[in-house]
Amino acid sequence: MILAGSEAEARKIGVDMDIAVVDDGGHLLGFYRMDRAKITSIQIAIDKAFTSAGTRKTTREYKAIGAPDGPAFGIHASNQGRFTIFGGGVPVLIDGECVGAVGCSSGSPDEDERVARAGIEEWLNQKATHEGGDVKKK
Repeated sequence: MILAGSEAEARKIGVDMDIAVVDDGGHLLGFYRMDRAKITSIQIAIDKAFTSAGTRKTTREYKAIGAPDGPAFGIHASNQGRFTIFGGGVPVLIDGECVGAVGCSSGSPDEDERVARAGIEEWLNQKATHEGGDVKKK
C-alpha cells in the first residue's frame, strides 16, 4: 500500500522516484524504483527511511541543526554516513509510536517528502478502512 500510494503521487507530479519502506528499526521491508528514477538515489531513499525510523522525525528536521553552523554539524557522517539531513524521509506514526518510515529520492526535497507522505496517507487510510475506524496520526 505505501509503495503504491507513493508511486501514484510521484506519477501525479511527474517525477519518477526511488521509494523505500523500512520497519521501526530501519530494516528495509520494500523498495520500488520507477523507470526513470535516478540510480544514484537508490541508497539515498533507503537512508532517508533509515534516518526517519531511527530518529522518529522527518529528515527535513535535521537540515538546520546539521548545517555547518548548526549545533549538530557532522551528524550526517554518523551511522556510516547513512544519516540524512534533507527532505524526503518521513516516519510512520500510529498513536505517536513509530512503526516504520518511508524514504523517497529523485526529485527535490519537497517533492520527495510529498511522495513519502502520500504513501503513508494511503496506507493509513486503507488500515482505517479495514479496521472499520479512524487511525490516529501524529
